[in-house]
Amino acid sequence: MIGLSAVYLLAGVIFGAIAMMSAVDRGNPKRWINALFWGLFAASFLVGDVLGDLGNGVLVLAMVVLAGFVGLGIGSPATTNTATRRQSALSFGNKLFVVALTIPFVTLIGSLSFNAITIGGRPLIDPAQTTLIAFALSVIVAIVLARVMLRQKVPAALDEGRRLLDLLGWASLLPQMLAALGAVFALAGLGTAVGDLAAQAIPADNRLAAVAAYTIGMAVFTAIMGNAFAAFPVMTAGIGLPLIVMRYGGDPTIMSAIGMLSGFCGTLTTPMAANFNLVPVALLGIEDRYAVIKAQIPTAIVLLAVNTVLMYALVFR
Repeated sequence: MIGLSAVYLLAGVIFGAIAMMSAVDRGNPKRWINALFWGLFAASFLVGDVLGDLGNGVLVLAMVVLAGFVGLGIGSPATTNTATRRQSALSFGNKLFVVALTIPFVTLIGSLSFNAITIGGRPLIDPAQTTLIAFALSVIVAIVLARVMLRQKVPAALDEGRRLLDLLGWASLLPQMLAALGAVFALAGLGTAVGDLAAQAIPADNRLAAVAAYTIGMAVFTAIMGNAFAAFPVMTAGIGLPLIVMRYGGDPTIMSAIGMLSGFCGTLTTPMAANFNLVPVALLGIEDRYAVIKAQIPTAIVLLAVNTVLMYALVFR
């Protein structure tokens, strides 16, 4: 059965390759620091289960020391310059979107179909991880498609990946780290504490207040954590389930769906969501690193208000 270990192996190999490429990049004055940082990250995927909780904790602390006290450098990967990329974009035109859209398309198809693939009556793909495995497969398909359609060299994907990682540095790991932190908060009982405070502050018969507390809380906590998946277990355990579902009889499916959308409104407003709000700045070379966030804040506020109204109108039906 193909499970999460296959995805971890793929990620570990990729980051291991980036670590080795960083080590031989003499154009980076901190090449050995970059190599060690990404090598440690690769090790977390490749041998994380062997290291255990303590070993992984030490590994993360070592990465924090490297990034926080020593700092990562910017290398000189063998990639194209701005003029070449602009010319390539003009040459290929809308064909570039085929490669980009391959990832969500293959992920969707795999998520819907992998459960039906069996060998000897047993599923080929772990039913609990179909979406993540489909996503990993979509990345491979997109890289191969880019190689064929755009006539790129074989190492181009790794070179471009390393260029972006050098530009973003440790911030590129924020989504994963913050999602893990959200799980830790949930296990530590933060959701229960939030629920106790909400129960005291929200009037017993005010459904709108409960809904607003949940949607706004999802957005605010997501902005703090940088990841809606980190906010979801805390806010759902604290407000969503005990108040909206159990006290007022709301539909948990509708609550969860709109609750996640509310969390994404917070994603639009925070630099903690580095993959959404800092990557475009790095890609486009924008001088104001918060330009994307400033442009998104009005949309986030409107969407949050709409989500609150939608949940109140739909969740109790």
